[in-house]
Amino acid sequence: MTIDRREFLKVSAGAAGAVTLSGLTGCASTSVAGGKAKVVVVGAGFGGSTFARYMKAWSPNTEVTVIEPLGQFVSCPFSNTVLAGTNKMEDITMPYDYVKKAVDNWVADKVTAIDTSKRTVTTAGGKTFAYDRLVLAGGIELLYDKVQGYDAETRKTIKHAWKASPDQTGVLRQQLEAMPDGGTFVMSVPMSPYRCPPGPYERACQVATYFKKAKPRSKIIILDGNPDVASKKGLFVAAWKNHYGYGTADSMIDYRPNNMPRAVDAKKMTVGTEFDDVKGDVINVVPPMRAAAVCGMAGVRNGNNGNWCAIDYLTFESLDVPNVHILGDSALTNFPKSGSVANNTGKMCAYALSEIFAGRKPDQSPVVTNTCYSAGSDSVAFHVATVFRWDPEKKALVPPKGANGVSKEESELEMAYMDSWAKNVWADTLGLPENYNFTTKG
Repeated sequence: MTIDRREFLKVSAGAAGAVTLSGLTGCASTSVAGGKAKVVVVGAGFGGSTFARYMKAWSPNTEVTVIEPLGQFVSCPFSNTVLAGTNKMEDITMPYDYVKKAVDNWVADKVTAIDTSKRTVTTAGGKTFAYDRLVLAGGIELLYDKVQGYDAETRKTIKHAWKASPDQTGVLRQQLEAMPDGGTFVMSVPMSPYRCPPGPYERACQVATYFKKAKPRSKIIILDGNPDVASKKGLFVAAWKNHYGYGTADSMIDYRPNNMPRAVDAKKMTVGTEFDDVKGDVINVVPPMRAAAVCGMAGVRNGNNGNWCAIDYLTFESLDVPNVHILGDSALTNFPKSGSVANNTGKMCAYALSEIFAGRKPDQSPVVTNTCYSAGSDSVAFHVATVFRWDPEKKALVPPKGANGVSKEESELEMAYMDSWAKNVWADTLGLPENYNFTTKG
């Protein structure tokens, strides 16, 4: 079966289902100076892995090299359920085996230098890779120095858990388990823009779910650097009221807007804001963030005061450095920084490059979608879905007025959808087979 790339993208833009690449044949030949095009991908998260697989499917003559230091894929979406005790780290950890099989070269290493004039990438192991196009999908860099006292020693005990891993998410879960009933969990929300806008508020829900069952006298203090709940406010506030007594004298959640953490003290177990020092038994501070360090190496981190990467929406190519493309959280766009967007734009960038290599123009009116689910408890969830369409005047992908699809209320059915969405996007990103044994509970 032959699937046209343009038609495929039109269909897949609105679909959440997993996609098998075995039927994608009949792709056009690659056309670049010197013959075979070389694409180097840095980072194998939702954006990088998706891009690499689709690049090979749609432009099989292209040589694709992926550089990724981690041995397994650990999903940030669904990681808050580990804090609730609903899932374990192994439930959100999946293999890179099928991505490795799809690409030409898999390099288990860390990038240490990028020379965009010579078009080379160098790794810690001393290897250098030449490229025709470079795709940066490194996610975010956390700015610990923006929070006084958040040094290397403090980071041994104070966790951000904003890059899901056993050392972060797993340790934070252990700290919550060890906390006495009646203790206080202090968590923070960085100022926008940041990775996964609804993530901190979902985290509060999931920790409260655990406390409600195991430590009912405990409290959660949310120190939000933003002036108000930054995403899905009505739905989160409703969840806090429905399940955790928010708005009453017995509320498990104490929400404090305009309270950006400015300092942390691991010995005193306090978080300092401009108003006061807040003491906790467990502290979870998420520092400000910017585009991944590899973006700084490539000189593409020039937007939004040098924090994010401005791109051409049609190709995801940097507006500052030619032949460098940015995917996922690092990009400065109208999209939320989500796994769904990274997966979707990974396909869009692969399509654009396959067209360029074939001597054609990419689609001049692209569409990008985002779907984001959040769990209000261990049994109900809600979502927001957005369609971004090309605006030729603004030369950007923007959400048309009234195009957002938002849940009217939380429900058990939405939780089932959330579980299905996660398994589908994981399968699509990593090329997991239909019979893959997911153990995640939704």
